Amino acid sequence: MLRRQFVNYLTRGLAVAAGAPLITSKRVPTISLQDGNKNDERFWAFGREQFPLTRERIYLNTGGLGASPYAVIDAVVARMNELEKISETGHNEQIWLSLKQKAATLLGCDAEEIAYTRNATEGINIVCNGLPLKRGDEVITTTHEHVGNAVPWLARQKRDGIVIKLFEPSTQSAPENLERLERLLSKRTRVISVPHATTTTGQILPVKEIAALAKAKNLWFFIDGAQTAGMLNFNLHDIGCDAYATSGHKWMLGPKGTGLLYVREDMLDTIQALEVGAYSDKSHDMQTGELTLHPTAQRYEYGTVSTPIFVGLGAAIDFLMQIGMENVWARDAALSTAFLNGLQEIPNAEILSPLKQAERSAMIAFKMKNIEYLKLQTFLAEKYKLRTRGVGEGGVNALRVSWHLYNSFEEVDRVLEGVQDAAKL
Repeated sequence: MLRRQFVNYLTRGLAVAAGAPLITSKRVPTISLQDGNKNDERFWAFGREQFPLTRERIYLNTGGLGASPYAVIDAVVARMNELEKISETGHNEQIWLSLKQKAATLLGCDAEEIAYTRNATEGINIVCNGLPLKRGDEVITTTHEHVGNAVPWLARQKRDGIVIKLFEPSTQSAPENLERLERLLSKRTRVISVPHATTTTGQILPVKEIAALAKAKNLWFFIDGAQTAGMLNFNLHDIGCDAYATSGHKWMLGPKGTGLLYVREDMLDTIQALEVGAYSDKSHDMQTGELTLHPTAQRYEYGTVSTPIFVGLGAAIDFLMQIGMENVWARDAALSTAFLNGLQEIPNAEILSPLKQAERSAMIAFKMKNIEYLKLQTFLAEKYKLRTRGVGEGGVNALRVSWHLYNSFEEVDRVLEGVQDAAKL
C-alpha cells in the first residue's frame, strides 16, 4: 500500500503505531532516496499520501497552521490510549530529554537549552517578561510583527514603562534592514526582538548579522521563529541569538498545542522563570524556604502537560528529519519560486515578498491592483477552493500563500490560474 511504501521509502521508514489504518491508493513504483529522487515528483506524491489533509481544497496556509501526517496522529493516539488505560501522565525525564534531543538536532542547539511550551507565543512571553528590563529601557522590533510578538512587548511597555522602537522591514536588501535597525540604537537600547521570517511577506531577516551586531553592542537578541522551524535548514548556535521561540503546529507539522523555546545556556539565569511549579525545580523545601531551579531550560516548564502531544511532536521531527531539512527547504523553495515567477507574468499582480531567494521564505505575499485583498481571498476560496491567508499586519493588506512539502507544482498552476482569472475582474 502507498502509505507503507513511503514509510519504508524514507530511509528505513518512520515508526508507525501497530494496527494503524493504511491509505489505499493507486500503486506508484517504489523509488529510493539513495538514487537522489528527492527531485522526482513521485517522491513528493508518496509524501502527500501521508497526510489526511483533504483534497477538496488546496491548502496554502501552513504559515498559520500546518497539517500533521498520519505518523504524528498515530503517535499521539497510541500514547494517549496507553496512558489512559492506566490513568498516568507519562511524565518521564528520560523521555523528555530524548524528545528534546530530536528538537535540538533540528534546531542546532543542545537539548538542555530547550523548554516545551504550548506555542511560540508562550515562549515569547517567557522571554519578554523574564528579561530584567526597567522603565526607559528600549526594545527594537519591526512594524511587521505577528500579534504573538507584538502584544507581549506592548503589555510590558504599558506595565513597566519600557520603550518600543520600530523599523519598517525593507524587502530590497538585507544590509538596508541592518542600517534601519542600527539607526534606532541608543544608550537605552537593551533588546532586539525580530522574526526570523516575517508573518507578512515571508521575508527572511539577516538574523546572523543582527546577532553579531547585538553582541558587539552588548544587547540581548531574541528571535520569533514561528515561521522558520520546519521550513528552513539552520543552526541556532551558528546564528548566535540569546533565545528563540517557535510553534510545533506550523511548518514542523506537529500537534496543535506544542511549541519549543530555546534559551542559550549562559542566558538561563538572565531570563527569569516567572511562572513555575512542578518540574521547574531541581529541589525545594517549604520548611527552609530553599528553592533551586532546574539547571536546564526545563525551569520554564511547570505542571501537568500532555505527554501524547509532545510524543507527537517528536514524531513530527522524525518525519522531517527522515526526509532531510535540506530536502524540505529545497522543495518549499522550488514551489514558492515557481509561484513567484508565475505571478510576475500576471497583469495587476503586485508582489510584496523579496525577489531575492536568499531573503525569501516559502511564503509569498501579493495583492492585485484591481481587487481588494479580502475580496480576492473570497474569490479564490469560492471559485478555486484555495485556502489562503489575508495579511493585515503592518498595513500590508495582501494575500499570503504558504508552500510546504505536501503541495505540488500542479497546485502552483491552479493558484496562478485563479490569480489570472482575478486579474480580469
